[in-house]
Amino acid sequence: MYDQLKLDNQVCFRLYTASRLVTQAYRPLLEPLGLTYPQYLVLLVLWEKDNLLVSDLCHRLELDTNTVTPLLQRMEKAGLVIRTRGIADGRQTLVSLTKKGLHLEEQAKGIPTCMAANWQGQPLSNPEAFVQTLDTIINNLKK
Repeated sequence: MYDQLKLDNQVCFRLYTASRLVTQAYRPLLEPLGLTYPQYLVLLVLWEKDNLLVSDLCHRLELDTNTVTPLLQRMEKAGLVIRTRGIADGRQTLVSLTKKGLHLEEQAKGIPTCMAANWQGQPLSNPEAFVQTLDTIINNLKK
């Protein structure tokens, strides 16, 4: 067997495993709010800037419209967001937070601190450098 084809030598597998485990770690924090991890990501974007076009939301989340649209439909049924057609261009859809969606921001404010506790004692002495490394990987893969 070629060493480069061993699972343990694959950076992609480590990234995949880390992503899956991080998402799993969010579950007990989001369940009391009635949210899934993807819904939480949508809310994070809308809490930063409300009233976004679906295309802008997709761009910010780096997801395709066919992934985001069903997610927004479920969030609308749950009363978290409202989708409205654009006035100037009826093909565009605007996404806005409802009062319920806005209220969840207050309830979710402790989640980042809880998640940071998962990394206590780990060799992440410089989280900024770690984030920069991840950003470099992501940007190189986008090319």
